[in-house]
Amino acid sequence: MNTWARLVVSWPKTVLAAAILFALACGLFATGLADKVSAAGFSDPASESSEVDRWVTEQLGPQNPDILAIYTAPEGQTLADIGPRVLESVQRIDPALLDRPVETYWNSTRQQYLRSPDGRQAVAAVFAAGDDNRRIAVYPDIAEHLRVPGVETQLTGYSALADTISNQSRRDLVIAESISIPLTAIVLVLVFGGVVAALLPVLVGTLAVIGALGAVGLIARFTEVSIFAMNVVSLLGLGLAIDYGLFVVSRFREELAAGRTVPEALTRTLTTAGRTVLFSALLLMCAFAGTFVFPQAVLRSLGFGAMAAVALAALLSLTVLPAILVLLGPRVGKWSWRADAFEHAEARAQRFWGRVVTAVMRRPGTVAIAVGALLLVLAAPLTSVRLGDIDHTALPAGNETRVAVEELAANFPAANSGATVLLRETGGGTPTPAHISAALRELSAVPGVRQALSLGTREDAAIIHTALAAPDRSPAAQDIVKSIREIRLDGTELQVGGESAVTADSVTAVLSKLPLMLVVMVSVTLLMLALAFRSVVLPVKAVLMAFLSLAATFGVLTWIFDQGHLADALRVSPGPLSAGMLVLIIAVVFGLSTDYEVFLLSRMVEAHDAGADTEEAVRVGTVQTARVITAAATLLVLITGAFTISPLTPMRFLGLGMVIALVIDATLVRMLLVPALVKLMGPANWWTPFRPGPRSTEVQPLVKTEESRAV
Repeated sequence: MNTWARLVVSWPKTVLAAAILFALACGLFATGLADKVSAAGFSDPASESSEVDRWVTEQLGPQNPDILAIYTAPEGQTLADIGPRVLESVQRIDPALLDRPVETYWNSTRQQYLRSPDGRQAVAAVFAAGDDNRRIAVYPDIAEHLRVPGVETQLTGYSALADTISNQSRRDLVIAESISIPLTAIVLVLVFGGVVAALLPVLVGTLAVIGALGAVGLIARFTEVSIFAMNVVSLLGLGLAIDYGLFVVSRFREELAAGRTVPEALTRTLTTAGRTVLFSALLLMCAFAGTFVFPQAVLRSLGFGAMAAVALAALLSLTVLPAILVLLGPRVGKWSWRADAFEHAEARAQRFWGRVVTAVMRRPGTVAIAVGALLLVLAAPLTSVRLGDIDHTALPAGNETRVAVEELAANFPAANSGATVLLRETGGGTPTPAHISAALRELSAVPGVRQALSLGTREDAAIIHTALAAPDRSPAAQDIVKSIREIRLDGTELQVGGESAVTADSVTAVLSKLPLMLVVMVSVTLLMLALAFRSVVLPVKAVLMAFLSLAATFGVLTWIFDQGHLADALRVSPGPLSAGMLVLIIAVVFGLSTDYEVFLLSRMVEAHDAGADTEEAVRVGTVQTARVITAAATLLVLITGAFTISPLTPMRFLGLGMVIALVIDATLVRMLLVPALVKLMGPANWWTPFRPGPRSTEVQPLVKTEESRAV
C-alpha cells in the first residue's frame, strides 16, 4: 500500500483516467445483458428427478407443458362457440418455436382432461422447442397468439411464471435504484457535512455497478447466469462501493485534520483503511466462492455476480478515490455548510460512542449476557424453519399468473405437470402388468394424488403420470412427491420426476451442500483474519459473531415469512423460506458481518500495536469506527431496503433480511457485544505463536476535548 500510495500521489490523473476507462470498458459487455441472463437454472442436473425427466423426454418427448392457456367461454356462449377462434389464433404460432403442435381441448383425444368440471373452461397445452432458457425466452412470442380477443385467457405454466417474475425483477431493480441512490446521496451529505465529499462514494458506486454488470455480461457468454444476478450486482456493487468510499474518505479527512500533508494523509489512509478495504473485499469474495459448491446454475451465477461486484467496488475504491483525493486535497471539504462540519459531527459522534463504550467497559459481562440472550431469543424460531423454493406464491395475491396457477390445479389437475413415475424391475427387465397395476393402485391411494395413468412401457421401464391436487412446485406438491417416493413394492423400484420433484430435489441439494459452503467460508475467513489481525482468538470470535448475527436474522425471517407473523402487514404469502435466497443471504450477511468486524478490530489492533492495553484499544477502536460503521450500515439499509417495496416475495425476503441483519450486526453485535467480549478476553485477544512485537504506530487522539484526553 505504501508503494501504491506513492504511485497515486505521483500520477493521480493517469490512475484516475485508467480506472474510469477500465470500468466503462467493462460496462460495454453489459450491452444486451437482459437478453443473455436466464430465468432457469434452479434444478440439480444430477438429481433423480432431472434424470427421469431427461429419460422420459428422450422416449416420449417433453411431458411438462411450458405454457398452459385457460380459456373461459363468455356468458351465453359455449366452448364449442369459441373453439374456432382459439384454433385459428394458436395456428399463427411459428412452428419453429414449438416442439409439437399445440394441444387444445378442441383438437385433442384427451378432451376430458382439458375441460373444467362445469364445462365453461378449456385448456391449451404448449410445448416449446429448445433448452430451458430458450423455452422461457420465446414465451412472449407464443403468448401473443394464445390470447384470443373476446375470450378471457389466463396463461400459466413454468415459462409464464418465469417470465412474469423476471420482468417484475427488472422493474424492481430500476425502482430500487431510483429510490436508493438519491436517499444515499442525502445521507452521505449529512455524514460528511458537505457535497463534494458525499459525491465521491456515489461516483465510485455508480462506476462499480456499471463495471460489475459488464463483468456479469462477460461471464454470461461462457456459462448460464441468472436474472437475479443483476439484482445482486446492483445491490452489492452500489452498497459496498459506497461503504468502502465512506471508510476511505473519512480516514483521509481524519488524517488531514490531524495536520498531515496530502501525500502523508493519503499514504496513511491507504495503509490503514485501504488495507482493510482490501482484506474486506477478499473476505467477501471468499464468502461468495462458497456458492460454487452448489449444482444449481442460479446459485453459482449469484456467486459470479457478487464476486464481480465486490472486486470492482474494492478496485475502484482504491484507485478512483485516492486519485481524486490527491487532486482535491483539502478541497474535499468544499460546499459544506460550515468549515468544520465534518470535524464537528465526528467529535459529537465520538463523545456519544465514548459514553456508550465506557458503559460497556464498566459491565462487560452483563452486556455480553444480555445481548447474547436477546440474539438467542431472536434466533429461536429458526428451530422450526422449513425450506422450499420459488413458486407461484412469489407473486402477489391477485396476480394474473398466480391466479391461473391455482385455478389450473383446482380444475385441470391432469393438465398440470404433476409427477412422472418410472417403474422398473429391481433385477432388471420390463415390469409385468401385475406390477404396473399394483403401482397404479398404490399411487392412486397416496393422499393428494388425483389420478395415476400409465403412459405405456419403453425399454425397461413403465411410465406413469400422476395428477396432483396441488400447484406444481408448491410445498403441498413437494409433500405429495415425498409420499410417492416412500412407496415400496416387492420386485420393483420407483423413480419420480416432474416439476415438483425437481423443486424438492433442488432443496435437498442445497441442504446437502450447505455444510460444505459453510466450511469453505469459515476456513478461508479464519485464515484471512489471522493474517490481518495476527491473532488466533480474534478470528474465531469474528466467525462466531457472524453466525450469531445469521441465526438471529433467520430467526426473525422465519417468524415473519414461514410462520406468517406480520405477513398481512408486509403483504407477503407465508410459506417455507426459499433455499436459494437463504444461501444468498448467508453469503452476504456472513461477508458483511466479518466486513464490519474487520473495520472495527483493525482499529483496535492498530491501537494495541501502538502500545495501548486491551481496554484502551477497545475504546479507541470502537469510538473511532462507530460513526462510520453506523453510517455504512444505514446506507446499506437504504440500498437493500428499497427491495422491500417489490411485490415479489423473494425480493422482499432479500431486502428485509438484509435490513434486519444490518441493524442487528451494526448495533447489538459490533458496538456492544464485540467490545464487551474483547474486554472480557483481555490479553488472550492478542495471543499468537508467531506475533511480532508492537509496531511504533502512534495512537490517534479521539477528539480534542477534556473528555477525550481523559479517555
